[in-house]
Amino acid sequence: MSKKSSTHGSGKRVPKKVYEAELTRLQIELVEMQQWVIATGARVLVIFEGRDAAGKGGAIKRVMQYLNPRHARVVALPQPTEREKGQWYFQRYVERLPTAGEIVLMDRSWYNRAGVERVMGYSTDEEYRRFLHQVPVVERMLVEDGITVLKYWYSVSDDVQQARFASRLNDPMRRWKLSPTDLESILRWEDYSRAKDAMFAATDIPEAPWWTIESDDKRASRLNTISHLLSQLDYHRTELDEVVIPDRPEATDYERPPREQHQYVPDVARELRKSAKKRS
Repeated sequence: MSKKSSTHGSGKRVPKKVYEAELTRLQIELVEMQQWVIATGARVLVIFEGRDAAGKGGAIKRVMQYLNPRHARVVALPQPTEREKGQWYFQRYVERLPTAGEIVLMDRSWYNRAGVERVMGYSTDEEYRRFLHQVPVVERMLVEDGITVLKYWYSVSDDVQQARFASRLNDPMRRWKLSPTDLESILRWEDYSRAKDAMFAATDIPEAPWWTIESDDKRASRLNTISHLLSQLDYHRTELDEVVIPDRPEATDYERPPREQHQYVPDVARELRKSAKKRS
């Protein structure tokens, strides 16, 4: 498969003001949807897959940003331990599936076996074939048991991926995102393309289809992700209990201890304000 051109789609970014306004609207809807999930005991599993630097993490962050963390969580598993390597391949993922009233977002998932493990040779041919055979069975079982399973594939062009890798190189807050495996993916672009095509052919089932999200424009991909996620759940607005904030009572016999008895963190923000005031 040839490398994809970065000119796919409109080629233009969603304007920032438009993006921020729509993102806010969608995130309000996400909170409403979560209230329905909690009230009805629904179980929602969302799988985020795609090439390195395709924008999965940013999309997950925007989905999670205002959700109640007691009823929503991100699963991003490290490499399996020696004990986990001896388990059924799906076992450590099954342990982290959503319970009633919960949303689980998987930042990569069991599909590692069809992607990086296949391309990098971390699994055997037999393990790979068994995985592709078992995935549809496992996912049909989850759906049959009442779990909503959504699978998103983030599609990024080769030159945009290259540019994102380069931007991380000198960014101290994102440098950790560059691993040897990430960089190897540049050299194995077509191997990953073939692996993805084979994965789709075996696991794009009616009960849990793959949904592709073009992600050269991160703003667009985030909006499209949340909009589609909401469209896949037949939720309705739940009536919240009425909340009345009481008036604060007058102080009676409480006396606060002297401040000198406590340790306070240094007020570096005050020094910054002073410096800024002097400069102005």
